[in-house]
Amino acid sequence: MPLVVALLSLLTIAPALQAQLPGSKWDSTARALLRELVEINTTESSGSTAKAAHAMAARLKAAGFPESDVVVVENAPRKGNLIARLPGRSMGKKPILLLSHIDVVEAKAEDWTLPPFEFIEKDGTFYGRGVADDKDEGAIHLTLLMRLKAEGFVPDRDIIVALTADEEGGPENGVKWLLANRRELIDAEYAFNEGGGGRVRDGQKLSNDVQASEKKVVNLTLESTNPGGHSSVPLKDNAITHLGAALVKVGGFDFPVRLNEVTKAYFERSAATVSGPTGAAMRALAANPGDAAAARVLSEDPRYNSQLRTTCVATMLEGGHASNALPQRARANVNCRVLPDESPEDVRATIERVIGDPKVSVAIRTAATPSPPSPLTPDLMGQIERITNQMWPNVPVIPTMSTGATDGLYLRNAGIPVYGVSGLFYTDPNAHGMNERVSAKAFYEGLEFMYRLVKSVSRVGVS
Repeated sequence: MPLVVALLSLLTIAPALQAQLPGSKWDSTARALLRELVEINTTESSGSTAKAAHAMAARLKAAGFPESDVVVVENAPRKGNLIARLPGRSMGKKPILLLSHIDVVEAKAEDWTLPPFEFIEKDGTFYGRGVADDKDEGAIHLTLLMRLKAEGFVPDRDIIVALTADEEGGPENGVKWLLANRRELIDAEYAFNEGGGGRVRDGQKLSNDVQASEKKVVNLTLESTNPGGHSSVPLKDNAITHLGAALVKVGGFDFPVRLNEVTKAYFERSAATVSGPTGAAMRALAANPGDAAAARVLSEDPRYNSQLRTTCVATMLEGGHASNALPQRARANVNCRVLPDESPEDVRATIERVIGDPKVSVAIRTAATPSPPSPLTPDLMGQIERITNQMWPNVPVIPTMSTGATDGLYLRNAGIPVYGVSGLFYTDPNAHGMNERVSAKAFYEGLEFMYRLVKSVSRVGVS
């Protein structure tokens, strides 16, 4: 009887354990790599991506990779980029690149309830800075490369894994530097990168999204100047007042709706995953981008609104020089996320026209880097759909445009198509925030998805 009770107890707790414990040798490997990466501080202020790159290089060499296929490039003090290669057959095909970044945003321990640079697993969830952005994908890419090598798999072309520095805004962006100085290390037919992933609602998988384009980032400086004077003798001609009125106009303005190949496909396919008026609006807008009523419905949700049009929003403000003086200068930063096929100068001119005040100048502070959309080739999208259906039947694959920026920007501008694909279905990872987290189950599923996808697209005989 005690044995029966014990067996029943084990069966009762098995589902809970399944969500927390690695299910295979390769799950354990990926978890160990993620843990080591998280516990190496790679912030701009005090961390070192070089340390992380060398640590992962040591892991690869211990797994049997020769030094010739494991390269660490340090492009600045504390800045390191790891490039690893699994050689393929000489079939005239350019490599596939698996890209992730190992730098992370700042994390102050006093702002967290858990230590940010300690890998913690609790209730089936991984915690730590970088577990969702983007050390998870780095650990996954390295693990699948080790697994393919251990299996003796020889791909139809080289597979490159790159873990790079300064994606989060540091001064020595690794991808940009490598393209300019060591392009041969990462040159590829196309790349898989962050930016995509699964959407989940109420515990149900809605879609496996593939990022095929991203908006360009343009910062505008709005400025008003004035001779000033004593605050005891106020004037209507006031720099802060002019700037304030201008910002109100910017805040109330919507750029026109403009769909491209990616966003049109996004709304067409997303319509089946959304019920009610929103789903109907998606179908209507995909059929007719000029449908103003459908656009109004979708614009009410900031996520959909950002897919419809270029957006501009005030993000920083400064003005005045003394509490008892009329301001001589007032300045604001307006951050614009520009559609791939729109001109930053046209955006600047539109904002200037909307403001309509010669007392407020509008200038481009940071120029945008072009980022042409990656082609939605039927073969590659078909492979992603096939693997998705193997793992999660009836979950659609939906192309998407990122409203934020990734290192895909530099690759696309260099003529290398990029697809944000991961198979990671994360709910509320709080990336860049306190107690960044991911589900252990989702992490292991993403590992299996990427292993199957990379093996599939690089198998001999697959176009």
